[in-house]
Amino acid sequence: MSVVVRFAPSPTGFLHIGGGRTALFNWLFARHHGGKFRLRIEDTDRQRSTEAAIEAIFEGMKWLGLDWDDEVVFQFARASRHADVAQKMLAEGKAYHCYCTPEELDALRTEAKAAGKPWRYDGRWRDRDPAEAPAGVKPVIRFKAPREGATTIEDLVQGPVTVQNQELDDLIILRADGTPTYNLSVVVDDHDMGVTHVIRGDDHLTNAFRQTQLYLAAGFPTPIFAHIPLIHGPDGAKLSKRHGALGVDAYRDMGYLPEAMRNYLLRLSWSHGDDEIISTEQAIEWFGLENVGRSPARFDFVKLENLNGHYLRQADDARLVAETLPRLAELSGTEPGPEASARLTALMPALKERAKTLKELAESAAFLVAARPLAPDAAAAKLLAEVDPELVRAIIGALQAVEPWTAASTEAAVRGLAEARGLKLGKVAQPLRAGLTGRAVSPPVFDVLAAFGKQESLGRLAEAVHT
Repeated sequence: MSVVVRFAPSPTGFLHIGGGRTALFNWLFARHHGGKFRLRIEDTDRQRSTEAAIEAIFEGMKWLGLDWDDEVVFQFARASRHADVAQKMLAEGKAYHCYCTPEELDALRTEAKAAGKPWRYDGRWRDRDPAEAPAGVKPVIRFKAPREGATTIEDLVQGPVTVQNQELDDLIILRADGTPTYNLSVVVDDHDMGVTHVIRGDDHLTNAFRQTQLYLAAGFPTPIFAHIPLIHGPDGAKLSKRHGALGVDAYRDMGYLPEAMRNYLLRLSWSHGDDEIISTEQAIEWFGLENVGRSPARFDFVKLENLNGHYLRQADDARLVAETLPRLAELSGTEPGPEASARLTALMPALKERAKTLKELAESAAFLVAARPLAPDAAAAKLLAEVDPELVRAIIGALQAVEPWTAASTEAAVRGLAEARGLKLGKVAQPLRAGLTGRAVSPPVFDVLAAFGKQESLGRLAEAVHT
């Protein structure tokens, strides 16, 4: 069997992180089996579906590196096909017209609530003669669900799951205005797209029973289901905005790398032994639904940051420079020029060792484009206030004689000055760092001197003495 899976988000907002993991699992399953990964936009809620949300889904998928096969399917455009299937079921006696008024249904709900029972439609039009229909009521079409026996799903994650058919009522498959409902649309689309495996969150498990009945009634083969556990917050509650359940685009803006996000999302409910760092190539090779657990995963920002720090350190410097420059422009309010780019390139090996996100990386590199004279942070200001200005002038004097200007040559000059004055290197290097960067913490100070060059370095130090 050639594997076909799909990711089917509703475009009513951003691509949230749980949706990103569902898309990833489907993508990996397809790539592992050499099958197809399809994308379907379930835009039948016309009031809430927006073009901006559709674009956000596309951008989120592209950023995560999850490429899809074939054309995107838009569910709303297929409404007439869904309606045809409903009408076919009606003609075959597998569905029926229901003439209940909204008021009648509201009364039934109120009655069930008063009795402390779950609301289920009682099938009152299931076998009635349409000739008894009240005047002026447009009927819906309801599916004639089986009332005896049970429906079982052989779920690849949850195992066999069974519901008694008497617990499922006759759901509406075509509204009075002729528009199809969610469960019917999903079933028809999955069949027409050739979907073999439905991999989605376990909050859809109840839908799976109804959809299985619809597949059988329509004469469609039933796909294989795999319902993966939801993602919870660190406190064990369902992931929400207070936990950081943001859109995928927000994690991009916070400075996470897509390969780190893929690795992190992969490890939420899936495992491969004790492996934590898993490349995309390894994930494709190893991925299988048999390694998906049933318990909800817990989202942990600390783990995500640590993992992202690993991928930052492994990332190509040129790529990180390209990612960081726009962030520096945002921080400084000016577009970094070629000099700033060159300095950032020179210092990137050291900068990326300390950072856990691109945001942190940009913030740690902001001194490269800071306006002069520098406004030192509190720690740097304290260092400069406590140091003898004569020592800074002596440092400037020692550095003025340095040729050629390199990290090694500037370090030799500063070490020589410290030894001549009987000082430890740190007593000289710390005020030097504060004057150069306006900070008490930076990449190795002699690398900073080399990156800035002689003129910029001496200019900054001179300003530090007079600030």
